[in-house]
This record gives sequence, structure tokens and C-alpha cells, in this order.
Amino acid sequence: MNPVWLPVVVLQGVWLRSTLRLASAPGGGVSGTVPGPGAEPLRLAVLGDSTAAGCGVTDGEEAFAASLAQELAARTRRPVDWQAVGQFGAASRRIRFQLVPRLDDNLDLVVLLAGANDVLAGRGPDLWREDLTGILAGLTRRAHRVAVVGLPPFTLFPAIPATLARYLGERAAALDAVTREVCWDHPRTSFIDQPAGTPPPDFFSIDRFHPSTHGYRFWARDVADRLCLGQPAP
Repeated sequence: MNPVWLPVVVLQGVWLRSTLRLASAPGGGVSGTVPGPGAEPLRLAVLGDSTAAGCGVTDGEEAFAASLAQELAARTRRPVDWQAVGQFGAASRRIRFQLVPRLDDNLDLVVLLAGANDVLAGRGPDLWREDLTGILAGLTRRAHRVAVVGLPPFTLFPAIPATLARYLGERAAALDAVTREVCWDHPRTSFIDQPAGTPPPDFFSIDRFHPSTHGYRFWARDVADRLCLGQPAP
């Protein structure tokens, strides 16, 4: 970004922090089971920040983890035992040292939703690489397969002013480039881009920052499609 725009970015950042009222994490369960005709359940965990915690909806059953479990159960025709380990405001350092140890062992799949708070906090690619590497080292010991979801398209967030959103989008792209490299170096780990194009009109919740119930379902459907690619999940 042209440095001449940095004062605008600073002013818009101050305005956003003073006006934005983010949705809190929902009530309801942080784990559950989606039934399916198979005998052996697929063990799923979703790990990360406020989106893993389900901020933007009122019940955990409406959030990303439960929605992804439903999508995977439909595609694999297996029951899915799922858990969500997420925390509002968690950047990669907190996820690495506080949240990864809370996961179960012997999981089939872990989906990581992280990095947005690193972007918002101004943490650079080197710190992101260090913590993401540590996170994946812990996850590959606990799961047969790991998927890291790319950073959100900040330029599409209704709550974020345009110049600030463009700045955040450029920072997010730099972290995503690192994520692809780190995933390539870790066994049984894949990178999943965010859905392409403009999200549907009802994607965002009332805070205009986190997904709504419909947004989480849309997002989970896209991630499930990328995970399965027409094949049964592990």
C-alpha cells in the first residue's frame, strides 16, 4: 500500500476500535455428534479464534464446527464426533500454547481457523511462521489429517472501512503465503482458500464482522467440499 494512505489507515483503525461492538461466543455445546449410517465415527476438531468459538451466532449448534460436522457426515456417510476449541481474540501464540493442549488425541481431522487476530494486531510473517509451525507440530501429533483455512477477505467485511480493509487484506495475503509454505512442509496438512467471490447477502451477523448462522453454514459447506473432493474423508 502507498505510504501516503497510512494516516488514513490509522484514523480508520481508531474509529473502528471505538465503534465496533463484536458478538460474543455463543451458549450451547462445544462438542456433539452428528449421526450417520456408518459404524465408525469420524473424529473432528475445529481449533482457533472467535470463528472457531462461534461468535456471531447464539448457539454452538449454529456455528462452524457443528455445521462442518453435518456436511462431513452427509458426504462420508459416517457419524461425526466433533469438538470446538476456540477463543475470542486468540492470536496464534495463544492458540499454540493454550488451546492446542485442550484438544483430544487420536483425531481424524483438525481444521484450524486462525490468523485474523495476528493481522489485526500487526504481527508479521516471521512471528506467524514461528507460531503456525508450532501449532502444526502439535496438531500432527494429535490428528491423522490437518487443514488450515486461509485468512478472511477483509475487503468484504461490512464493518471495516475501505482503506483499512485494503491494508488488512494485504497483510493477510502475506500471512497466507507463509501458510502455504508451512503446510507444504508438514505431512498430512493442507491449505484451504477462503470461498471465492462475494459472500451471500446474509453471510455476516449483526456485528457485520463475524459470520451469521447462514454464513457459517455457507463456509462449512465450502470447506467440506474442498476436504472431501469427492472422496471419503479419513
